[in-house]
Amino acid sequence: MPRLGTGTLVIATHNAGKLREISALLELYGVDCISAGSLGLPEPAETGTTFVENALIKARAAAEAAQLPALADDSGLSVAALDGRPGVYTADWAERQWFEGPAGRDWYMAMGKVEGMLCEQGADVDRSCWFSCVLAIAWPGGESAVYEGRIDGVFSWPPRGVMGFGYDPVFVPEGRTQTFAEIDPEEKHRISHRADAFAKLVAEQFGG
Repeated sequence: MPRLGTGTLVIATHNAGKLREISALLELYGVDCISAGSLGLPEPAETGTTFVENALIKARAAAEAAQLPALADDSGLSVAALDGRPGVYTADWAERQWFEGPAGRDWYMAMGKVEGMLCEQGADVDRSCWFSCVLAIAWPGGESAVYEGRIDGVFSWPPRGVMGFGYDPVFVPEGRTQTFAEIDPEEKHRISHRADAFAKLVAEQFGG
């Protein structure tokens, strides 16, 4: 399997928040990160039923289109009382599809959907949840590698904080009182599900 080195790495995302987080985690290793969006690459259909499948779909598509190594992140929130939902369909729950105008994602709507489903189960419902992250690296020659991370926590309502994105304002990491959106980004990078996956990637790809 090839290994990453200094040079350009395509981050297979059109999400500015994810690009910032991934770039911050890789800058110490001399990797120059650019997004698939900045290269005008299309977003492939995420037809997988697991985080691993979807991460590989995105990484392989970007690597072949750009003829550069590509890194894709597939992540999501799973809620215990909802049988692990939304899980791999986390982003789908935020899709706005019922009105005219440009497509987009309404994360507040998605967070509210989770809260509504929990409330239907009563005041004593289990609010434990976890964020999962799968990082997939693909090379133009077809080889790939996968790294998985996780962090446990509690679903909190109403949303709090402005420093995160997605479901960050309702996720309180285990042992903490602040949501991911209230925690300083550097601290979040240190403890997050993405950081867990990155630690495994760095150990294998950079030897430390």
